[in-house]
Amino acid sequence: MKGTMAQVNMKTAIEASADTIWQIVRDYGGNGRYVAAISGIVVEGQGVGAIRTITLQDGAELVERLDIFDDDARTLTYSIVKSPLPLADYVATMTVRELAPSRCELQWSSTFEPDGAPEAEAKAIVEGIYGMGFEGLKKLHGG
Repeated sequence: MKGTMAQVNMKTAIEASADTIWQIVRDYGGNGRYVAAISGIVVEGQGVGAIRTITLQDGAELVERLDIFDDDARTLTYSIVKSPLPLADYVATMTVRELAPSRCELQWSSTFEPDGAPEAEAKAIVEGIYGMGFEGLKKLHGG
């Protein structure tokens, strides 16, 4: 179904300071280390426009571009340039908000067009990735 943008919007509370979690998320070359399906990341360039190639455990590669980066707002936006996933025009934003001195919320949202799979299946794939990311961050920070 071309023309219908799907959306995924997930958030989770983490028992760590917003600055602690933002330091991990903002590291565009290393921030995937908390997603279990990722086996490696290579980054070309720095800052907005940087391209990262993510290798998954199964050997598949995703290429992503950093589109927006705002340290003060603790937010970044990236898009998928090339991917084996059934997604087109994928753009995601990650934002870390302080809830308390040692508690924060990570919001991870995206819009995309399902490409070669039903919308429900494409959304389930994205939700699975975000869920792995949330669990990985919580494991890193015991909460």
